[in-house]
Amino acid sequence: MKHKLLLYISLAAVVFTTACRKYVEIAPVQQRVLEYTADYEALLNNSTYMDRTYTYPLYAEDDAGADTATWQNGLNGNTNGFAYTWAEKLIALSTADDNDWYNMYFSIYQTNLIIVNVMNSKGGTDAQKRKVLAAAQVHRAFYYHTLVNMYAKQYDSATANTDLGLPLRLDDLITGSLKRVSVQAVYNQILADLNSAVATAELPNLPDFTNNASKTAAYAMLARTYLDMRNFPKAEEAANNALQLQSTVNNLNNYVTSLLTYPQKHVDPELIFSKAATNVNNFPLSPAQLALFADTSDLRFRLFTAKGSDVSVTYLTRIYARTRRISGQSFISGPTVPEMMLIKAECEARAGSAGNAVAQLNALRKSRFTPAQYQDLTAATPAEALQLVIRERKIELMCTGRRWFDQRRLAKDGLTPTITRLFRGTTYTLEPGSNRYVFPIADKYILQNPEIEQNPR
Repeated sequence: MKHKLLLYISLAAVVFTTACRKYVEIAPVQQRVLEYTADYEALLNNSTYMDRTYTYPLYAEDDAGADTATWQNGLNGNTNGFAYTWAEKLIALSTADDNDWYNMYFSIYQTNLIIVNVMNSKGGTDAQKRKVLAAAQVHRAFYYHTLVNMYAKQYDSATANTDLGLPLRLDDLITGSLKRVSVQAVYNQILADLNSAVATAELPNLPDFTNNASKTAAYAMLARTYLDMRNFPKAEEAANNALQLQSTVNNLNNYVTSLLTYPQKHVDPELIFSKAATNVNNFPLSPAQLALFADTSDLRFRLFTAKGSDVSVTYLTRIYARTRRISGQSFISGPTVPEMMLIKAECEARAGSAGNAVAQLNALRKSRFTPAQYQDLTAATPAEALQLVIRERKIELMCTGRRWFDQRRLAKDGLTPTITRLFRGTTYTLEPGSNRYVFPIADKYILQNPEIEQNPR
């Protein structure tokens, strides 16, 4: 079967138009038939489509936001404002797309094209084809893992077989049922893709560029997945496997005088798998987030935040400034070496080893403070160590969207606070475990595909 590949200019897709018609429509300006292994590899390496992820978690999580009227006015009536207030609907118009859903399902469609067809392509060796296939599986697993943690309930082994998951498309067809399978079925597919990838000898341990998949990326995504499933021994095993292959942490002491030499995203040794949040620029930090930086000697505060008024009158508080200060950076949503260290630390704390958990935290923090200002953390109990891990995750992973996913999963431990926001004179509250922790599916997709069930609000 031949498929159309846009090599250059415009690739327009309408995802989920109707179940009986095409659910992905491709309108090429310049096109080439997908026929050779190199064609599929080029499709996989198109970072324009394979790097983008989400926007909503950045606005919904509790590390971002401010009461500044000018900033809030800019959110009024748009999808980001609806995400910021955990609204009943994020997409006001029944004819409008949800960009997060749209973008990630479009990327899934591209990975499906590769997975189904690359082994029958021309011009490549079997080894080259297996490498491309395995890489596509890692990308697909990333997108399904992200989507199921945005548009479905938090994984719970007691209910995952009946909780609504996602439309799970694995073929290269553009028609078919979009009925949602269970959360368990989605997780089963994520694990199947990742385990297949790590078992593929041709998939490199480390990528040439961070936007390309690797065994390290597959292990990192396994660590994230098992953490969400509360399978902490497996999560730690996967994190250890990732860290055995890639363990570099950028020492921020090397960039105190200038960030000009900080590694760009595509070659950052700390970044395992380059994925980026979309449609965000400057981001104000919430009072709760800023309170974590009472010790302003933390180099993450010094280098990655800035006085908002120095950027724009829109911001009266401090903003997350990593993307402004480092060339070629973005709001990172892909896994990193520090995240793997934090997963390992959390799993150690949950296993009862406060000492091992804190040792991981201190190994990371030594690169986040000057030697003169660094102090070891200590914890008398595993519960104290777990609290330190959660705090460190909030600092290290700020403005990546990870905090939103942590808020979801930590509710099961009673460790997610109630969040209250004042937005344009109205107070909004998000309780732990609320239905608002699951984003609604856009009306457009349900109207055109009635088999898609809406999430409870």
